[in-house]
Amino acid sequence: MYVLLAFLALLTERLFGYPDWIYRAIGHPVTWMGRLIACLDARWNTEHSDFSARKAWGLLCLTTLLGATITTSFLIEAALLKHGLGLVPLVLLAATLPAQKSLEAHVEAVADALEHEGLDAGRKAVSMIVGRDPEQLDEPAVCRAAIESLAENFSDGIVAPAVWTAVGGLAGGAAYKAANTADSMIGHRSPRHEAFGWAAARFDDLINLPASRLSATLFVLAACLLPLASPRNALAAVRRDARSHRSPNAGWPEAAMAGALDIALAGPRSYGGTMIEAPFMGEGGKADLSASDIRRALKLARVADALLIALLGLAALLIALV
Repeated sequence: MYVLLAFLALLTERLFGYPDWIYRAIGHPVTWMGRLIACLDARWNTEHSDFSARKAWGLLCLTTLLGATITTSFLIEAALLKHGLGLVPLVLLAATLPAQKSLEAHVEAVADALEHEGLDAGRKAVSMIVGRDPEQLDEPAVCRAAIESLAENFSDGIVAPAVWTAVGGLAGGAAYKAANTADSMIGHRSPRHEAFGWAAARFDDLINLPASRLSATLFVLAACLLPLASPRNALAAVRRDARSHRSPNAGWPEAAMAGALDIALAGPRSYGGTMIEAPFMGEGGKADLSASDIRRALKLARVADALLIALLGLAALLIALV
């Protein structure tokens, strides 16, 4: 049933997204998780504690977050099934976990801004989805940032929630989303969060391992179906570059995307005025990127997303027949 739930949740979110009126009325599960994380961060991550103590408090924060999320999700799922309310409300809840339509909309907004309003508008649009300094970016760099965000968030925001929903139902998918939200909020190496966010960052690395590899595979397969993409280059880039990325996971989808489109991604970038040195993903035959390359990347991601949905649907069918 969990594989079927993941399939139906992806399909529902692909078709309808998360309605704006619901978001305005009650928010989103990620915003609820974010409030709990922010509350625990403010209460437990105190400056007078030493590094080891803050690390321990951070582990307790992650454990509390996961415990609350799993318990709540499991009780909701059990209640819905026990009272015969059927699969529909469960699917609607699970459909809040992937972010296919919102990811596509945010990335497409960067291409639209560059095409219709120019570089400053493109910088503003891309600053909504990446953390690097937008004023340092020329047009090719804006395009690279948008495509990198698409590749990485395809894994984190679409494939991973689907994988963990297929493994653990609503509780599994929600627990993944909670851990990923914690990593995005406290899992970075800043003076405040290097110790407190250590557990969140390491746990997020671990649970994203399967999705990052599956995402790269889906991009390679999607490249087989698009005339202007190269599955051979995508596979070669994954083999050559994926493990050189500073993240144990982001390099896999980014390298596959870069190789498929014959572009270079990642490389040096500036965060908060600090230049971070990083290797490039892909050989970068095409360096002068434009909005049209963002649209090529979106097309590749849409095909990969369709393959993921089809894969889960086929798996659900085979399980039902067995």
